[in-house]
Amino acid sequence: MNVTHRTPGLALASALTALLLAATGCSSKADDSGTSDGADGVKGGPGVSAKTVRLGALTDLTGPYATLGKSIVQAQQMWADQTNADGGICGRKVEIVVKDHGYDVQKAVTAYADIAPDVVALPQVIGSPVVAALLDDVERDHLLTFPQAWAASLLGHSSVQVLGTTYDVDMIAAVDFLTRTKGLQKGDSIGHVYFEGDYGSNALAGSTWAARKAGLKVVGQKIKATDTDLSAQVSALRAAGVKAVLISAGPAQTASLVGVAASKGLKVPVVSSAPGFAPQLMKTPAAPALAGLLNVVSAAPAVSSDLPGVRRMVAAYQKKYPGALVDSGVLSGYNAAELLGADLKKACAAGSLAREDVVEAHRSQKNADTGLGTPQDFSDVDRPASLKTYVLKPDAQAVGGLVEVEQAHDVPGAQEYLASR
Repeated sequence: MNVTHRTPGLALASALTALLLAATGCSSKADDSGTSDGADGVKGGPGVSAKTVRLGALTDLTGPYATLGKSIVQAQQMWADQTNADGGICGRKVEIVVKDHGYDVQKAVTAYADIAPDVVALPQVIGSPVVAALLDDVERDHLLTFPQAWAASLLGHSSVQVLGTTYDVDMIAAVDFLTRTKGLQKGDSIGHVYFEGDYGSNALAGSTWAARKAGLKVVGQKIKATDTDLSAQVSALRAAGVKAVLISAGPAQTASLVGVAASKGLKVPVVSSAPGFAPQLMKTPAAPALAGLLNVVSAAPAVSSDLPGVRRMVAAYQKKYPGALVDSGVLSGYNAAELLGADLKKACAAGSLAREDVVEAHRSQKNADTGLGTPQDFSDVDRPASLKTYVLKPDAQAVGGLVEVEQAHDVPGAQEYLASR
């Protein structure tokens, strides 16, 4: 994940971290973690006692993803409170141990070593670099982990579950959307602005494959996460005569690209993957251009969706956290917690909450449906959990800043692409 947010001041960040840790009511070390069978006959293990099931969150509350991290932490704590009010998991209270790594890989590695002995699963780990650094440890520990990252390089690990689509599949969907609805024809050029690293390279693989199939040419522009003025890239794309632009970067880069393009007369359609948009953009000078030119391809619906499950979740979140921003992090965080809850309940029904049995319960799910989007298949570790995407559009008046343009549909060509990969 390569979303860029403004880093809060140190004092505010420290206060936020303390507040959220207090809200979860968790410590970094378990005081009653058990490893033997419980009185109810359910096998235990790290993170499981007769009274509690402990989960872990390696998040960013003080770094560039602080806004997103706050949303995910609060959404998952809301899920835990709701679950506990309904009797918990396997008759046990759910607790979430929150660790802030500030998007620092070394801090994340240290935090993992601190909490890993005392949790049964990780429903949240923010950042592709962080997850990549922890892959071997997570696999060794059989610790079911849901990254807030969607690079295809994270596939192929039994204990790591990328939810929804991967970045390459999203860009295949984006090229399909452009050719179906924006009049692109064989021989046209499309730009692709992308972050260096797994996010961008994976996205570029998808756009290049789809463009070749459609007879289009991709004009690539690689950027760094620190690049926030894309004037040079816009000039290069304009000179290349592109008819559309894809962007696989963060919200700051999306805003710069679209705003500069509109001001320089490059008024062509722009398509971003979900990490490239944040509702805060609709309060910036780029808002009119975003509303006019941008679409977002996403495996998840907009938080303004009419899906009953999404509407209930948004209403509950607004009640629990009055005035809090409801963004895509709320939906992705809550959905991940719901999916993990289903895994834990299935493992409990089979008689074991041991880590390896939780992973096995998860991998047996072929049609997991929380009512918060499309069903997902977790049985094949080498493939994305879903090949369906929505198309969304910025709307300053909508909850979360996005509305749906197209409902979830199969990504054309995705099966062929995966077979070729």
